[in-house]
Amino acid sequence: MRRLIPTGEAMRPVEFTDVPQPAPEPHEVLIRVEAFALNRGETFLLERAPSELLPGKDIAGLVVQAAADGSGPGVGTRVVGHPPQGGWAEYAAVPTHSLAVLPDGIDSVRASALPLAGITALRLLRTAGSLTGRRVLLTGASGGVGHYVTELAAAAGAELTVVTATPERGKRLAELGAAEVVHDVAAARGPFDVVLESTGGPQLPLAVSKVRRGGVVIWFGQASRTPATLDFFELLGGPERVTIQHFHYAGAPYGDDLAALVRLVERGRLHPEIGRTADWTETADTLVDLRERRIRGKAVLTTGAHR
Repeated sequence: MRRLIPTGEAMRPVEFTDVPQPAPEPHEVLIRVEAFALNRGETFLLERAPSELLPGKDIAGLVVQAAADGSGPGVGTRVVGHPPQGGWAEYAAVPTHSLAVLPDGIDSVRASALPLAGITALRLLRTAGSLTGRRVLLTGASGGVGHYVTELAAAAGAELTVVTATPERGKRLAELGAAEVVHDVAAARGPFDVVLESTGGPQLPLAVSKVRRGGVVIWFGQASRTPATLDFFELLGGPERVTIQHFHYAGAPYGDDLAALVRLVERGRLHPEIGRTADWTETADTLVDLRERRIRGKAVLTTGAHR
């Protein structure tokens, strides 16, 4: 089968190689991959990728070999999965606790855009707690996670302000329920009960300054790739008793959250925002464009077997 592997080259981050099909563990199914999604964090990982790295964590496709231990769906079932690695290939082995069955109304392109970004959004909002009637600020809002957070937070009753680089990127977020779109954290009209911060660098202390007394900043990314510096004396002059909390989405099992995301999409309550769909022969170029912020939302590649 064909698989994409890292090259170590910035302008051509991956290339095809021929390898045997993976041999699933007893608790894994073998999936014929129809579509997979890229994540911007993966573009950074590829810059320093070890030769043994098998990239790819967001896939959708067809079960062609059931799990030997009897768990999970049977052969012929369409699924969305979140494997630990190896998803950018014709076939991938996925633990049965990290996949969900797809209904006929959700195609593999939309489904593959759900796992990492969607699970992150769900778990981030659970960490934030009830948002009904609360003022929320979201930075770095025009990526895959940001679109899901915006739609889910607005539906939960939050008064949401989002930060995007350009008005064009903010337009869709307003349609998804954002109450206000700004293009710099400094322009956000606080104070906010909750700040969801994903850019790091100089934006983090700015975000902290926007929190009300007793509010919380949940720091879940560093898209700027710039180290953040917090001045304790400046903090003393800002909101009292502010909480700064680090968040990371990881922690299997993922199946229940994937199933929840699928139900939301099926019921029209969540809309995967896909900025580009292309054949997987264009993966290298798409990775570069995603890294350089030329794609809004998710980027999805199809293998030719997609439905």
